[in-house]
This record gives sequence, C-alpha cells and structure tokens, in this order.
Amino acid sequence: MGAVSRFNNGQRMHNTDETELIQRASRGDAEAFEALVNTYYEVMFKMAYKWCGNNRDAEDITQEACIKLARGIASYKGDSKFTSWLYVLVVNTAKDWYKSQNRHPEGAELLESIVADEEKTEDKLYAKQVLAEVYKLPEAEKESLLLVMGQGLSHKEAAKLSGVKESTISWRIHEARKKLSSIFGKEERYG
Repeated sequence: MGAVSRFNNGQRMHNTDETELIQRASRGDAEAFEALVNTYYEVMFKMAYKWCGNNRDAEDITQEACIKLARGIASYKGDSKFTSWLYVLVVNTAKDWYKSQNRHPEGAELLESIVADEEKTEDKLYAKQVLAEVYKLPEAEKESLLLVMGQGLSHKEAAKLSGVKESTISWRIHEARKKLSSIFGKEERYG
C-alpha cells in the first residue's frame, strides 16, 4: 500500500492516487483536474491567505492560481512534493496579481489571525508590530522569512522553491533579522 497524505478537509488520499490524478489531469482529463482542485482548493486558499493576509484577495489569487494550475499542470515533473510545487505556483500568482492590481498586500487580516492565538495583550501588540515591519522588508527578504518562519520550511526547501542557493536564503534571513533587530533591539522574543 502507498503512503497516505492527509488534507485539511479531513479526506485522505494515497500518494499513488495523487500521482495518478496529476498524470490524468496533465493529459487533459477534466474529471481528474476537478478532483485535484477540490482536494487542494482549501490548501491553495490558505497559502494565498498567508501571503496576502486578506480573504478577498486570497480568494481572487486562488481563483487565478486554479487557472494557472490548469495551464501548467503538465510542467509538474514530480521532482518535489506536489504541495511544494503548488506553493510556488500560488505565491507567483499572488505576486503577479498584486502587480496587475498595482498594489501591495496589506496583511491586516493576517496580523489579526496570527496574533489571535497569543494570550497576553502585550504579546499580541508585539507580534503585530513585528509583522508590520516584516511586510515592509524588501520582497526577497520578506519571501524568505515567510517561507522559513511562516511556512516552517528549511533553508534548503525555501531555496529550492525560490530558485536560489541555500546560502542566499540564509543571507536574506540574516539581513531581515538585522533590520528587525535594529528596530526592536535584540530581544529574545522574536527569534
């Protein structure tokens, strides 16, 4: 029996089933593509939401990502996990979408959702301040920081997804931390 993947909607799918769906969808099978979208839509939305921090924009980005998925599914070669490949597609879609809208992600809803788990009021305020500064970082530093700190990826995984060397990710995170440190001081709280 193949390995099992668990999805946010509670369904389980064997990796062999996932591979077969991807292969069928890449050959133009509409049913297989619909099944993939149904399986991963919530995951894609959450990825978009983490990137932009806004429900309305995340919905638009996810819809656009579904269109790009339909056009680009055949380019998935299985070199990485499908969700990693999908993450890159969603993030690139978000970047393109914001450029086309002549806007930048505001992240207000993201700030609220991240700090909602914090129990202490001062911790909530501190987290909001840090995240507000993260969103002001240069795009490459922000992206690297969000991939590693926000998505929990290793520097190596983030490098592969970003198409850069692992040392580049490490340097970007170092630079981002230096900038945040100059704003907040070297407090233990923010890592």
